[in-house]
Amino acid sequence: MEWLIRMKEALDYMESKMEEHINIDDIAKVAYSSPFHFQRMFYMLTGVSVADYIRRRRLTLAAQELAISKVKVLEVALKYGYESPESFAKAFRKAHGIAPSSAREPGIQLKAFPRLSFHLTLKGDQEMEYRIVEKEDFTVIGKSIQVTTRDGENLREIPLLWQEANKDGTSDRLAEIGLNKDLLGICTGMDHTNETFAYWIAVEGRPGSADLQGLASTVIPAANWAVFTSIGPMPHAIQTLWERIFQEWFPGTGYEHTGGPELELYPPGNPSAEDYRCEVWVPIKKK
Repeated sequence: MEWLIRMKEALDYMESKMEEHINIDDIAKVAYSSPFHFQRMFYMLTGVSVADYIRRRRLTLAAQELAISKVKVLEVALKYGYESPESFAKAFRKAHGIAPSSAREPGIQLKAFPRLSFHLTLKGDQEMEYRIVEKEDFTVIGKSIQVTTRDGENLREIPLLWQEANKDGTSDRLAEIGLNKDLLGICTGMDHTNETFAYWIAVEGRPGSADLQGLASTVIPAANWAVFTSIGPMPHAIQTLWERIFQEWFPGTGYEHTGGPELELYPPGNPSAEDYRCEVWVPIKKK
């Protein structure tokens, strides 16, 4: 309940600052959370980033103001944080499909992104088994792409990367050169302000061995990990597990996300099977 109240207070704070510069550090303080953990929680719970939510709400308010008043477009643009009429017009057209000046036309249809609200729901009827693992830094070898969460691009690009890796033999080659046969899906370098992160298909490997394979490598820093097991066909089972981690586990424990990489561990097997087991690794720290 305390967590729910804090999230509501953070939303109230954001709404009160729509006409001002909003600092993510200040929003997170309202929720008594670190900036990264708050942004990660917000995205996992709502499906939009904090930056995207603020942008959509500002464009909704701007459209309403243009429709009911004779205020100049430039004044509205500056009011809602845009430095020029051109940047405002581009964002406005993307959101509403029309130019800002057209918002005043009689009968014109505008799109509204309503204010979000959090409601208490009773969950946790199923137990969540997890273990805490302390692991030193380790090297991973594989392929990566830079993706954005804006407009759900990551949800399209990442499955395509897996399809390509399975089709061109990259997945099999990685399984052969890794220290074990487990494939890893890794989100690293998450930048919630710019809505970007790097996604890797990789295996744990020895430092330097990537150069011999024409692949890339990176180091996953040492961390304490909360490890959860997903049981069931992909991708539904693991997507449901991710939702439960952020909707149930984090709010009910004294942990928060460190801001480090997140891992999905895929052992050999049939990912479509009802009993397929894989794991989610989340880096954690005590609040």
